[in-house]
Amino acid sequence: MTDLEKIKALVKEQEEVSIKLAEEIWEYAELSFEETKSANALIEALKKEGFTVETGLADIPTAFTASFSNGTGKPVMGVLAEYDALDGLSQKAGCPVQEAVEGCSTGHGCGHNLLGVGCFAAAVAVKNYLVNEGKDGTIVFYGCPAEEGAGSKQFLARAGVFDNCDFAYTWHPATINEVTSKGSVAIMGANFVFDGIAAHAGGSPHLGRSALDACELMNVGVNYLREHMIDPARIHYAYSDAGGTAPNVVQNHAVIKYEVRAPKVSQVQELFTRVVDVAKGAALMTGTKMEYEITMAFSDYVANKKLAAVMDQAFKELGAPEWTEEDYKLATEFLYTYSKATQKNIREELLEVFETEDAVAEAIKTPLHKGVVPYNPKEFRYDSGSTDVGDVGYATPTVMANVVTACLGCVGHSWQWTAFSNSPVGMKGMMRAAELMALSCVRTMEDPELIEAAKEELKKKNGGKYTCPLPDYVTPPIGRY
Repeated sequence: MTDLEKIKALVKEQEEVSIKLAEEIWEYAELSFEETKSANALIEALKKEGFTVETGLADIPTAFTASFSNGTGKPVMGVLAEYDALDGLSQKAGCPVQEAVEGCSTGHGCGHNLLGVGCFAAAVAVKNYLVNEGKDGTIVFYGCPAEEGAGSKQFLARAGVFDNCDFAYTWHPATINEVTSKGSVAIMGANFVFDGIAAHAGGSPHLGRSALDACELMNVGVNYLREHMIDPARIHYAYSDAGGTAPNVVQNHAVIKYEVRAPKVSQVQELFTRVVDVAKGAALMTGTKMEYEITMAFSDYVANKKLAAVMDQAFKELGAPEWTEEDYKLATEFLYTYSKATQKNIREELLEVFETEDAVAEAIKTPLHKGVVPYNPKEFRYDSGSTDVGDVGYATPTVMANVVTACLGCVGHSWQWTAFSNSPVGMKGMMRAAELMALSCVRTMEDPELIEAAKEELKKKNGGKYTCPLPDYVTPPIGRY
């Protein structure tokens, strides 16, 4: 048997337990830093497979590692798992009509139940491969909570959790199969807290100092700042505390949350400093006091080219998940839940993959991606999103693949995505991702020169060490994000 055939057989052995586990975590749908049941379900499943578990990493209760070693234990391979859900995205499983699960407001609108369990199946397959083939090595399942919130991988990297890892693979539920040639941008987020003086807004407004006014003026200042920043940068904000609901009171306390994105951490830090200056100015103009707390920061993600080539080749050999007519029918029903305007936008976006309008029209007749987009580092560009996988990529050679679990054009962080995350389509994508990660691990493991080349590439990228984008004093914002 070839390595591909062996891995497919080993992953197939995990299919039944993996699907049940993914369904279980989908039902829990726990938010960032609250994934107690989800983490425990994964931990118990890994313990049954003989993995040694360490919990509470970096002072995060739901962060853990599960490892299995054979022989010398080298090299050390990692798979990066996530399992947090999103608020406001409750939806019945596999249902193409919007209908929330009764008594539940949360949902796996980004498919992290599939992500985490796909990594479980991959880790177990690699473990069994090591034992069956008598190979040296260690496979580590990294349980990484809160990716949808403040993230955890940057805290884990800062704590040295990845220091002994020789390389890591991961994946994400998607609508297109690819080892992506795109990168993700860096990000930093903070809460800005303004405190003033309460007063009667009609009777004695001159005695009040409005924290809400300070927030409003900060927003105005940042809006003018947008003209004077680099094109790829983005600044977002949301009120987390507008002060109160009584208009006849000068609001003496308000909190606004800001996030700054740019391709590189250094660019984010420079722009964030300017946002802080705007906040200081708003406080000065309103006679209020301002404090800010940095709550999160991710490094940019750029795939390790040496490992990406390995994963790309493995993906080409495995191919897309094998879809049935029932899968195509379900995908079509979901595609037409979108408005005509959204469907038009979806078709325009698909031109990037299918290149011609005729090819797009043909593809959406059976709207599940059936190919694998080739990895091409020459086409590298930064996408507009951010992920804490970027921080692992600065600590150890890392690559992430996208594997289809939803119909073409399905919008992330939506009720449709929640439904797909507990459907036959989602489960098939999850099992293909497990095969892809496991096959990539064993092929990399058996090529010491490749591992060294990947590490040399990393040294050129990070200067020989990981630097966390967070200040040292910032701790995981559990209950504060």
